This record gives sequence, structure tokens and C-alpha cells, in this order.
Amino acid sequence: MGKEKVKNQLLVIFGASGDLTYRKLVPALYDLYKQDALPENFAILGVARSSFTDESFREKMEDGIRHFASKREEATVEDIEAFNKKLFYLSINTDEAGDYAILKKKLDELSEELNTGKNYIFYLSTPPALYPLVPKYLAEQGLNDEGDGFKRIIIEKPFGTDLKSAIALNKSLLEDYEEEQIYRIDHYLGKETVQNMLVTRFANGIYEPLWNRNYIHHIEITAAENIGVENRGSYYDNSGAMRDMVQNHLLQLLALVAMEPPMAIDADAIRNEKMKVFQALRPLTQDDLKVNIIRGQYTEAHVRGKLLPAYRDEKGVDANSRTETYVAMKVFIDNWRWAGVPFYIRTGKRLPIRASEVVIHFRPTPQSLFIDNDEFRNDGNRLILRIQPDEGILLKTGMKVPGRGYQVKEVNMDFHYNQLHNTYLPEAYERLLLDCMIGDQTLYIRGDALEQAWKFVQPILDYWGENEDVPLYGYPSGSWGPSVADDLIEGAAMTWRYPCKNLSDDGIYCEL
Repeated sequence: MGKEKVKNQLLVIFGASGDLTYRKLVPALYDLYKQDALPENFAILGVARSSFTDESFREKMEDGIRHFASKREEATVEDIEAFNKKLFYLSINTDEAGDYAILKKKLDELSEELNTGKNYIFYLSTPPALYPLVPKYLAEQGLNDEGDGFKRIIIEKPFGTDLKSAIALNKSLLEDYEEEQIYRIDHYLGKETVQNMLVTRFANGIYEPLWNRNYIHHIEITAAENIGVENRGSYYDNSGAMRDMVQNHLLQLLALVAMEPPMAIDADAIRNEKMKVFQALRPLTQDDLKVNIIRGQYTEAHVRGKLLPAYRDEKGVDANSRTETYVAMKVFIDNWRWAGVPFYIRTGKRLPIRASEVVIHFRPTPQSLFIDNDEFRNDGNRLILRIQPDEGILLKTGMKVPGRGYQVKEVNMDFHYNQLHNTYLPEAYERLLLDCMIGDQTLYIRGDALEQAWKFVQPILDYWGENEDVPLYGYPSGSWGPSVADDLIEGAAMTWRYPCKNLSDDGIYCEL
């Protein structure tokens, strides 16, 4: 964690009675407290319709800390009591403009009493319908004015449901706030292993010279989930994998892998380079929309002796739903570095395991000298950047098997984060909340880049919406998605990497 001095401040969480506050936000804030990373004078004000008191809100949050905080094992009664004193609650009707005067009064009282200054962060953990309203109502009470202290807004995804709504939301926010006050959060970017992609590339002289079309054959980005839609059926059925994962998390990963070296490790420089990647994404032609994008939906299957339902049988899902739970696509970045290099992106629910990773496939050697090898195919070295679980880096390289002749075997050179003894791996929300408290927007998404990402995805959504005959492939729960997705990858012997729970294992079959 950075050691920058954090100013005294107050964090207001809208939608504080919800799951995100209970499972992620308050446990992350407790972990920051345990690391002595919070400012001296700091308070959290939960705001929602539910009728909690300060006391009952603290009790619920204590339960969240004991279940979900990284440092829950060492949480003493005294620690939690001391932290709980920073928690307060206010029940208002968040879609009533008039109720924000009550909030303003409460904030003035708390600031005075706890000496936090007029520095406020407003975290919108609410349904997306409130994203344009809450900031507007805050501004009506003057809570956007930074004359007496900073005012920042954190907005959760989904940031818009299409290009038009994303542009409208940005426009609405910018009527009352500067871009520097708006923090669009993507928890994927808070993961240490995602940030490590920058370090792997730009701190190592052996990688950066190879990081281009001359040495890289293709790149694949995978975010696999082994769960279904759980209790989010009605939300997911209006979203789908393209909106839920590709437009945000996976395009952000793509930008980090593909960006040019920034002038400095600061918010503007890094976000400028990511923006250039989005601008260079090759627009999808009608042919691309037909051939280079595969969508699927999970079907009923027995997995580990348990019958898992089809997506259409999940609670809250339309019985004839054509919402995709799986997407695989091939995209290109038309710039000097990446011309002609395919990027393969896939994400899906009810796949065999939960794993997110980026795989760099280097070009094979120009001549196969060691051809009579059963075990070794000359299809290039692979560098795997594992985001979760078993976080780490793996390099696949060819090595001689001891003995007569030149038998070659692929071996692993790997590093796992869990090998760093006595090193604490912070949760994504810890890092992101602390960055916002400090005022560092590096890991947050800028408005123009968000619109550019939607601009790339929108033609796909339009094409699917306008053409009912676009294939939607069924795939059995517990499989790696529709088999037709394997045909996306060019090269006779080349296919996706099938990751296992452990970074160093791979292959089509794993012990799950």
C-alpha cells in the first residue's frame, strides 16, 4: 500500500443496506483500518431506505467483517469496536430530491463532531437507475462544490447499458462535476496481478523488445467462471456476457496488455495510452460479426454428480431467453505495434473452473530442428499472466530431456504470489477505495475511454438485436463452452489454453 498521507474525510455509501457494502466495501475498509491506512479522522455514513439505526447497522457490518474481511482471523473484539465507532447510518428516500437536505445536515454535523473536514466521497452502490439522480441531488445541496474540501463520486458498473446511455450518463455527470471528481470503478483493475502486467512489461528489458507483431503470434484473454447466474437472473437476462464482462473488464485487460509505454506511472499518462488502444480497435465488419464472434448459453448437465440447471431454467430468466452466457471473439488492433496480431477474448459462466488470465503466444522458431518429438510441438513459447486464482506468472519453454538424442519437452518456469512469504495481497476494493481517498485515478476508467469501449461493442449488440437467426450455441454446464469457438484460432494445431485451478497445470482435462 502507498504511504501517501490521506486527508481526513467522510465516505458516504448509498445503497449501504445491500450486499456489496456487507461483503466487500466495509470489510475492505476494515482491512485498511488494520493496516493503519485510513486517515486519523475518518467516518463512514451508510445511506439507504432501510430503517437501520447506527447500532443495528454496526451489528450487520460486524457480521460482514467477520465473514469477509481478509484480516478477519486476527479481528479482536476491541479492533471491531474501535472501527465500528466510525460507522453511522442515515435512512432517507434516495430518489427524493428533498431528502438530500437531511443528508447535508447530517454531513455537516458529523464533519463538525469528528473533525473530518468537508472532504466527501460518495459511493453509489445503488441500482443503475439512480446513477444520474443521486449526483444531481447532491449538487442541488452544493455537495459538488470543492471550495471547502474535495467531493468525489464513485460509480459501480454497469456504466450505461449501451453507447447511447453511457454518453447520456457522462453528459449528466459532467453538468455538475469535473472529470477529476468522477471515479468509475472496475474491480478487475484493483487486482494486484492486473497491475503487475504493467510491471512485467515495463520493468523487464527481456519482454518489452518482444512485445509486438514481430515476435507475438497471438494473445488470448480469458475470464472463466464456474458459477451460473446465481440469484442475479433477472439482472443478467437484460445484460449478458458482452455487457457484463467484455465491454468493461476484458477490454480493460486488453488495453493494459496492448498499450504503449506511458511517459510516467501516473493517471493521465496511463489512461492516455489505454485510450489510444481503444481508438485503434479495428471496427467490426458484417463478416466479422458473423464469423469472429461466438456466443453461447449453458445447458443442463451433471457436474461432479450434481445436476445443474440450464440457463433458461434459472430463477428470473425468460424461458425463451437468447441472452448469451458465453462470448468468444477475435479482434485486431490496427496500429504499428499490433498490426495483424489477433487478440482472442473469451468469457463464460458455468465453465469447468474459475480462472482469469492473459496468454501471450510467441511466434514459433522459423525452423523445426527437433521434429521427431512426440511431446513437443513447435508452436511457440507461452507467457501466462494469471490474474486469479493461484496468482502468478508462468513461462512455457522447451528443454532437452536427459539422455541420448535431442528429445525436447515443454517445461514450466513459474512464480506464484503465494511464494512471497509475509507479504499481504490486498483485495481489489481495498486498493481502489484507498486510491480514491488519496485522489489517484490511475485504476479508474476515464469517461472518453468508456465511451470508446462502448463504441466498439455497440455494433455487436445491434447485430444480435436485429438478427434473430444469429446462432446461439448451447454448451453443457461444466464444459469449456461451444466447441465451435476452437475454430476461431488460426493455425492447424493451435487452440485455447485450458487453464486449471493451479497455474502450472494445463491441458484439456484437469482435476477440478
